[in-house]
Amino acid sequence: MVEVKTKDESIILILQGVLDGTEHIDLPVLQLSHKKIQLVGENIESWNTDFVVTLFSVLKDVPKENITYSQLPQGMEQLLRLAFHAPHKEEENQRKKFPFLERIGEIGIHFCRSVKKGSIFIHECMASWSRQLIGKAVYRSKDFWMILTDCGPKSILIVSLISFMVGLILAFVGAIQLKTFGAQIYVASLVTIGMTRIMGAIMTGVIMAGRTGASYAATIGTMQVNEELDALQTMGISRTDFLVLPRMNALLLSMPILILLADVMGILGGCFVCVLFWDIPLSEYIKYSVNSFNMTNFLVGVFHGIVFGLIIALCGCYFGVHCGRNADSVGTATTNAVVYAIVWMIVMTGLLTALCQGLGI
Repeated sequence: MVEVKTKDESIILILQGVLDGTEHIDLPVLQLSHKKIQLVGENIESWNTDFVVTLFSVLKDVPKENITYSQLPQGMEQLLRLAFHAPHKEEENQRKKFPFLERIGEIGIHFCRSVKKGSIFIHECMASWSRQLIGKAVYRSKDFWMILTDCGPKSILIVSLISFMVGLILAFVGAIQLKTFGAQIYVASLVTIGMTRIMGAIMTGVIMAGRTGASYAATIGTMQVNEELDALQTMGISRTDFLVLPRMNALLLSMPILILLADVMGILGGCFVCVLFWDIPLSEYIKYSVNSFNMTNFLVGVFHGIVFGLIIALCGCYFGVHCGRNADSVGTATTNAVVYAIVWMIVMTGLLTALCQGLGI
C-alpha cells in the first residue's frame, strides 16, 4: 500500500504493508521534476522488485537530488538509489537533425575519410606484393592452396552453369532478331564474340563477387570480431601479408581459367539453342564460331577478368579488415563487399571499354 501526502513543495510517499508491484500510485498532476519526493517506510511487511520497477516508472523524471529515503529496507533503498542514479531520458536516443549544409559537409567529410582509408589499404596491398617479390612476405603456403581450391575448383560448377545459361539466352535473343533477315547462322558469331570479349568476364566476376568476395569479408570480419587480427598485430605479423595477399593471389590465378571455362560453356549454350531449336547444322555452328574467334577479343576478356579479380579481392578484404566488433557488423561488411565489388566492376568495364575503343582494340 502506498499513501500519498503533499506538504508545501514536497510529496510524501508512505510505503506500508505488502508491496508486490500491484499498487496504484496516484500522484498529483504537477511537474514532478520540480518537486521534492520523500519515500518513507512504515511497517513494511514484504516487498519485491516488481514494486521497485513500478515506483521507478512513476518517478523516473524526478532528479535523484530531489529524492530522500527514510526507514526503508536496506535492499529496497539500494535498488532505488541505483535506479535513480542514471535517470532515463528517451529524448537522448533520438537522432539529432542537422541543417542541410551541415549534412552535406558531413557527407563530404565521410567520403574523404573513406577515400583515405581505401588509399592506405591499397598502398598496404602493393607493399605486400613488393615484399612477396623479394621473398619477405609472411603467409602460409597451406592457406594459399586452401583459398585457391575454394575460389578455383569449387567455383567451376556454378560458373559453368551460369555461363551456359547466358550463352543460351544470347543465342535465343540474337536468333529472334536475326531471323527477320534470314541470318540465324550468324548467331554463332554473336555468341562467340559476346562471350569471349566481355560477357564471360562479367558473369564470372559477378559470380565470384557474390561467392568469394562475400566469403573473404565474412571470414576476415569474423576474425576481427574474435580479436584474431589484434593477435596478429601483437605478434608482429602483417595482417595484409598473412590474410589479404594469399587471397589476392588466389583470385588473380583462378580468374583467367574460370573465364576460359565461361567462354567455352557460353559457346556451348549457344550451340545447344542453334542446333536443337533453330535447325542450324553443328558443323556450320562450329565453322562460324571458329571464324569469329579472335585472340584479341579473348585477351581483352581475360584482362577484364584479372581486373575484376583484383577488385573483388580488395573489396572483400577491405571490408573484412575494417569490420566492426559485433555480429551485425560482419553482415554489413559482407553486404558492402558484394555491392561495392559489383559497382566497381561495372565502372571499370565502362572505363576499359572506352579505353579499348580509343586504342582501336
